[in-house]
Amino acid sequence: MGNAVDLVLNDRAGHAESPVWSAAEGALYWVDTTPGTIYRLDVASGERASWPTPARLGAIGLRGANGLIVAIKSGIGFLDTATGRFDPVVDPEASEPDTRINDAKVDRAGRLWFGSLEDAATAPRGKLYRIDPDLTVSVHDRGYTIPNGFAWSPDGRRMYVTDTAIRTIWLYDYDPESGRPSNRRPFVRDPAWGGRPDGTTVDAAGNVWTAWGGGGGRLVRFAPDGSVDTTVALPTTHVTNMTLGGADMRTLYITTASRGLTEEQLAVQPFAGGILCARTDVPGIPEPNFGG
Repeated sequence: MGNAVDLVLNDRAGHAESPVWSAAEGALYWVDTTPGTIYRLDVASGERASWPTPARLGAIGLRGANGLIVAIKSGIGFLDTATGRFDPVVDPEASEPDTRINDAKVDRAGRLWFGSLEDAATAPRGKLYRIDPDLTVSVHDRGYTIPNGFAWSPDGRRMYVTDTAIRTIWLYDYDPESGRPSNRRPFVRDPAWGGRPDGTTVDAAGNVWTAWGGGGGRLVRFAPDGSVDTTVALPTTHVTNMTLGGADMRTLYITTASRGLTEEQLAVQPFAGGILCARTDVPGIPEPNFGG
């Protein structure tokens, strides 16, 4: 693959996150986390749309013609993109006002996985949740400080979850029928280079793409055995996430942040907070819809 990185658009987002490619729409969705706005770009026409949310955003997932499933500080809700109506569904940590929902992703059976964390992100209070299509919520692991980067292998039998705070990507065995993870062990732990792992996706060959942000300024593709396969240097240090999309599913759409950079850093990183793209040799896997 080539390492050419292009600018898709630059809104100078504070913290762009959770890019999701809708193959049915030929459109890219993403969020700016604070105060909370969801964006959509029709790649062919350039037409854009946006929707505010009632609280700080964590992530989004597709919900077919019904719109999006949305993770905000106060829990999970549904956004009707035709009307802009936001309906709260569940707040699993309503009794813990100093926590919030962070990253989230839909598995291939249409269940949404999401993680919680302490607002200060200093203590391992985070939990891994699953919400099923019937809106049943369950907890499946604990002890995360900054849970990020949910992803599954092409056969659905490996689940990856990142803890950004401890620079570790965890690997679970995953039962795609029951939706239960087990046997957590490190996939990548505290590598020698700087920065921190954030969002993650898996391609059709089972390679694990990770946004290496927090000053890392690169994407890293790991082979299924955890070895480094490819790195892509980016023109900004605070990369947050990526997804594979486009007509052939070979375009990496990359979200970045400007928050946390000084004026001097922003002056030499004009793409910080923008949406970037690069081409890759292995296609992605279309994102599933939440089943509820």
